This record gives sequence, structure tokens and C-alpha cells, in this order.
Amino acid sequence: MRFTKMHGIGNDYVYVNCLEENVENPSELSIKVSDRHFGIGSDGLILIKPSEKADFEMEMYNADGSQGSMCGNGIRCVAKYVYDYGLTDKTSISVDTKSGIKYLELTVENGKVSLVKVNMGQPELEAAKIPMIYKKEKVISQPLGVNDDVYEVTAVSMGNPHAVVYMDEIEKLEIEKIGPYFEKHPAFPEGVNTEFVHVIDENTVEMRVWERGSGETLACGTGACAVAVACVLNGYTNDEVTVKLLGGDLKIFWDRKENLVYMTGPATVVFDGVIEA
Repeated sequence: MRFTKMHGIGNDYVYVNCLEENVENPSELSIKVSDRHFGIGSDGLILIKPSEKADFEMEMYNADGSQGSMCGNGIRCVAKYVYDYGLTDKTSISVDTKSGIKYLELTVENGKVSLVKVNMGQPELEAAKIPMIYKKEKVISQPLGVNDDVYEVTAVSMGNPHAVVYMDEIEKLEIEKIGPYFEKHPAFPEGVNTEFVHVIDENTVEMRVWERGSGETLACGTGACAVAVACVLNGYTNDEVTVKLLGGDLKIFWDRKENLVYMTGPATVVFDGVIEA
């Protein structure tokens, strides 16, 4: 099976062109290829498939084999793949995902995609639809008991559930200890991605993320979008903010008039290869 390893600011996936390749058990394959010692090494597996509703379909799996709904860094890499590898010559494309059709604008330099702007859709703030079990309809800076501590949490869905927590000195956070308690918290029946955020100024924040099914990753696109929305809701930043992640920066803009979130960032090819699937 031919594959391409790509990353969006360090959030790396194995990509398979399913217009040419056939993947019978993607969940099992994702566990195999994601292993950083015995496999290719990645945060998961993304299949690029034909679609009757959009230009292409993106199907994503986490490193533990669970299927995800949406990946902001992953979808930028899908856009770069389909253009750079000649599957399309369009610079405006649509990609179907489990959380709906996303629309992407490609910036091309010297025949290759350098930046991708993604319309990530509307943020969902209603707790029941995130889903989150909580006594209030919206969870904006509300207390949540996690492993004998109480954290103030803002909950947002960007096609997948996010819990945003603000704190100082996130570089000292032992995320591998607290992350799993958030991920499996009973308030989140489908699990949750958790972003630990430090506000630098009204235009800039930094974050670390614990992703359900993958652990700490260098970047999470939907997480950066959720953080930007949470920052605006809490009065910390302007509507457009640079989110600094371990793997690099993303520009996020919440168009509150249209209630749409836009994410702009790079996508990078690491290498092409062949593996026995």
C-alpha cells in the first residue's frame, strides 16, 4: 500500500489515496501505522476518498484506532495532497467529513500548496450537543471537578468536543497525568479533547492539547478554533487571534456576524512510502 506522511504544524498523519488504494480495516491499520517504533509513526490515519457530495471525502482515525469526526490540521494536508499530487487543479475545494462539508481556500506558490484557509463552520456551545452533561445550557468558565481538583472549563464543539482551561506556565503542566482524567471524564460521554491555554495578549495565546485517542499532540486545528472561540467568549482576545501550539502557529478568526470560524495554516509533506498493509 502506498502512503504519504504529512503534518500540519507537527500534527502528523499517514495519508492514503483511496481513489487508488483499498483499505479494508482502517481502524486496525491506524493502530499499526501510528506506532512510532514498529510502524510509520503518526497521530493517526487519514483516508482520502471520492465523494458524491463534495470534491473529496476525508475519513480519519486516531492512533488508538477510534474514528474521529474532524481534524483541522489533517484537512489542510488533504487539500495539499489533492492539489500537489494532481487530483485537482482547483484552489477552492470542498471536503466531506463526519462533521459535515468543509470549504477550503488554497494558497499556491511555485506549483505547490503553501497555506490553506479552512471554513471550519459554526462553533457549537450548547452543552447537550457538544456533548457534555452539565447543569447549565452553556458551559463558559464553569467549575468542573477533575481528579480531586476543580478547573474552570469552557466547552465548545468544532465537530468534536473540546474543554478549554486557562492557566499560567502551561510548559510546566504534567499533561500526561491530568489529560486522561479529562478525556474520560463522565461529563463528556464521547470523551473530550482538552486545551490548556495561556493568554499572552489580546491577539496571541499559547496552548497545549491532550487529544482523545492520541494523547498529547504537537497541534490540534479544531482545538485551536475552540480556544479562539472560548477566548472571545471570556473576553480575553479579539475575534482574530494567533494560537501558538507546540508545532507552530495557526491564525484563527471567528466571524461572529456569520458565526463561522476560519483557520489558516501550513501543510507539509514529510515523505512518500510503501508498506505491507
